[in-house]
Amino acid sequence: MTESQIFQKINESKLLLAYFSYPECNVCKTLRPKVEELVAGYDGLEFIYIDTHLFPMVSGQNMVFAVPTVVLFLDGKDVKRWSRHLSLQEIEDGLDRYYELVYEELGYNE
Repeated sequence: MTESQIFQKINESKLLLAYFSYPECNVCKTLRPKVEELVAGYDGLEFIYIDTHLFPMVSGQNMVFAVPTVVLFLDGKDVKRWSRHLSLQEIEDGLDRYYELVYEELGYNE
């Protein structure tokens, strides 16, 4: 995936969870698969992994300065983020809130 493809995916997705990290992050080796599994439980929620070493401009433009950082985008806008010291439960609670807002209250269909 190229830098422009990453920006395009962020901007064109209704609801997207971006996981910023790099392969040497030891915490991420355990956490990332769990986050991906969590995201798979939400219809219409997309997931993207962004390697901060390969794409420093994407990381910088999204103000990601620590790993792991997980950012929830709604229509290309950063609406919620978790960074460095985070738990799967915190992410799930945030996803539940925005997922309900987007797909139930606002009536968006996939």
